[in-house]
Amino acid sequence: MTKTSNHIRKDFLEFFRSKGHEVVASSSLVPGNDPTLLFTNAGMVQFKDVFLGAEKRSYTRAASSQRCVRAGGKHNDLDQVGYTARHHTFFEMLGNFSFGDYFKRDAITYAWELLTGVWGLPKDRLLVTVYHTDDEAFDIWNKEVGLPADRIIRIGDNKGAPYASDNFWQMADTGPCGPCTEIFYDHGAHIAGGPPGSPDEDGDRFIEIWNNVFMQYDRQPDGSLVPLPAPCVDTGMGLERISAVLQHVHSNYEIDLFQHLIKAAAALTNRQGELEHKSLRVIADHIRACSFLIVDGVLPSNEGRGYVLRRIIRRAIRHFWKLDGLSPEGKFWRMVQPLVDVMGEAYPELVAKRALVEQALKGEEAAFAQTLDAGMTRLQDYLAASGNRIRGEQLFQLHDTYGCPPDLIADLLRENADKGWALADGALSEYESLMDQQRERARAASKFAGTTALPADLVASLAPTDFQGYEALEAKDGRVLALIRDGRPVDAIAAGDEAIVLLDRTPFYAESGGQVGDAGVLVLDGGARFDVRDTVKLSGAFHGHVGRLAAGALKLGDSVEGHVDAARRQATVLNHSATHLLHAALRKVLGDHVTQKGSLVAPDRLRFDFSHFQAISADDLARIEAMVNAEIRRNAEAEVHHMGMQEALDFGAMALFGEKYGEHVRVLRMGEFSTELCGGTHVHHTGDIGLFKIVSEGGVAAGVRRIEAVTGEGALAYIDEEERRLGEAAQLLGGNPADVVEKLRQLLDRQKRLERELESLKAKAAAGATSDLAASAPEVAGVKIVAARLEGLDAKSLRDAVDQLKSRLGEAVIVLASAEGGKAALVAGVQGSAQGKVKAGELLSHVAAQIGGKGGGRPDMAQGGGPDGPELLKALDGVRDWVAARLG
Repeated sequence: MTKTSNHIRKDFLEFFRSKGHEVVASSSLVPGNDPTLLFTNAGMVQFKDVFLGAEKRSYTRAASSQRCVRAGGKHNDLDQVGYTARHHTFFEMLGNFSFGDYFKRDAITYAWELLTGVWGLPKDRLLVTVYHTDDEAFDIWNKEVGLPADRIIRIGDNKGAPYASDNFWQMADTGPCGPCTEIFYDHGAHIAGGPPGSPDEDGDRFIEIWNNVFMQYDRQPDGSLVPLPAPCVDTGMGLERISAVLQHVHSNYEIDLFQHLIKAAAALTNRQGELEHKSLRVIADHIRACSFLIVDGVLPSNEGRGYVLRRIIRRAIRHFWKLDGLSPEGKFWRMVQPLVDVMGEAYPELVAKRALVEQALKGEEAAFAQTLDAGMTRLQDYLAASGNRIRGEQLFQLHDTYGCPPDLIADLLRENADKGWALADGALSEYESLMDQQRERARAASKFAGTTALPADLVASLAPTDFQGYEALEAKDGRVLALIRDGRPVDAIAAGDEAIVLLDRTPFYAESGGQVGDAGVLVLDGGARFDVRDTVKLSGAFHGHVGRLAAGALKLGDSVEGHVDAARRQATVLNHSATHLLHAALRKVLGDHVTQKGSLVAPDRLRFDFSHFQAISADDLARIEAMVNAEIRRNAEAEVHHMGMQEALDFGAMALFGEKYGEHVRVLRMGEFSTELCGGTHVHHTGDIGLFKIVSEGGVAAGVRRIEAVTGEGALAYIDEEERRLGEAAQLLGGNPADVVEKLRQLLDRQKRLERELESLKAKAAAGATSDLAASAPEVAGVKIVAARLEGLDAKSLRDAVDQLKSRLGEAVIVLASAEGGKAALVAGVQGSAQGKVKAGELLSHVAAQIGGKGGGRPDMAQGGGPDGPELLKALDGVRDWVAARLG
């Protein structure tokens, strides 16, 4: 019986459970507290701090099936997905890991036992690669496993630098790295391609199915390798690839999981007889990435992870349109249920959030349809301004800004070739160059970098910082363990030096979970003083005190006193606890779909981003604010509990978006109202918050809202300022605060009356002007031509004047201009048979270009503008000759 993908996943995890491995659940696709990665792109990401030595687990062996996305930054094959047998945006990585426990021998023999013993793969169909100097791995394969030497291929440095090899893996430009051995499956001689290391290795015959990485070095900035104190194993095997092998198919898209999704997409597009269609593959792949990204807290937006998600969604929608045209109600969201059918058992969170995923996809499809309309309008403008030729820069803007992919634009240009529409020479190469630049920026943003990482050898020599700031704001005898200046460890710093100080213990809270880091001072007997302006987390487990040595000297081993800025911490604490109450209130008022999308907890305010698909009404905002203040008045105790992760979830605790949690967690419970996982600092009782006041609410991205609020003295100061402004407004209106609304209503009514009178006067002026212009309009080839400047009219009045002239003149070409504040407005119109030879958009572009402006529009009506000056009258004077030349 052929194994399903679900069976294969279970086989893998149970096999390694039997070998003493802890089976660990997949982590989020959004790496917790890791700004160096766009998405979780490998199974080892959740264990990164363990490999670096900054985190300890209760186990030294682990196995997981990790959800991964490679669709942005360094790993971005989006354009190939659906057109090759094995490229995906979303995939599952089966992995087993050793943290200083077993090494090469066990990793290799476990892999061989599972592949050939449990799954029964033919041994003569498997071959392996090793790093060319890794004799130990070669001998294990050859002498212990019994693999013939001719099926063990040594791969050297084939990427242009020392240790740059297909068989030498590294976490980043610096840090943990080591040789690896890859296992390949031979699909047979009937498929083109050669073994790894051969000239035709890119063929599809030999497919890598498992990579065993032996992390045994720490790569230094100068490229040298320093042995790690505890060598580790990190392996990865794509579930989709091994499923294809075990199900006796060649393409990943032929496995059971994808076939279910492809058939569902085919049914939605009436393409049941075309299951090999590439567009169906794209849809089947993309629904997995989109759904799980939304499940893990990402929503479509114009930046960062949300932008990548939006690109994937729109690519899938485009392929739906390509198969079955534009659907008013949308279709991509209907793929969520088929996905739940095949992956819901393994990932219950997908089942729980199905409605949210469907809502997000449905909204994005509707928004894309509107965006496409805007893109088509911009395309018309580009064509009018560029002589019906689309340049590469314009093609890029249509794609990047309006979501109109180049293949869609190319289709439209081909369909309108009779109008002369086409791509300009070199447009595609220019477009690709701009796309490459964008990809390079994304790659640069995705590299491991910044002050969040410490050298592995330093990490290995240190114990995690003992944070004492929950109980006290001062601590004596904090020993200096490390000093970082200009990014490098040093033995001492002098007065005036900017540096980062690491202590064995500290009362300073390091920025995490949205709460800003503490500020304060470190003092040393003898007069040395280090001013701490911020505290940050380094390598996940160490508190780095960032600041400047104001006086004296500081060296390794010194003992210092730490004094946290108490007023700043207290103000921050009030805002942090209020954030938890706000989160709970939002869920009670708006619904359980509300989840945190980000937060900032600072001394002066709190900012909370959350998932919600529409603006919050004034009544609901008032209910939310009142609910939080009621909990403050209730003065419940803020209880802190320490427990295991699963125990915490059973306790009712909510995990927050973008946070990384270990095996043991800290739970904050405030009465019956709020229970969340949180490592931050908080009040003792909710009444300590004093007062909570919302100051703003608005949208920050599609499906994401933001509330900003203040608490305590900050809330009182905000109310005092609002009262002051109200009093000032009342004084300006000639009344008192109680009369402000009525006085303002009277003022607005008067303003509206005056605006209507002004519009009436403008209309009369325009009517008089058009009457004179119509009477004096010259005629060329039976067409009346009007080109004039009218004073005192805005763009709307100019359009009205053009319409009036059209109705008076019949056959006519009209250009009207007006100016105010140094800026000219232009409107052009063409009426009657003249449209066959004169286009309003082209005419307006011609006039606007002469004054250094721009514009465009439809053949019958166009508008634009530019700087006012003597060139405007010259441009208008030339209209008659320009029109006459086209009328023949």
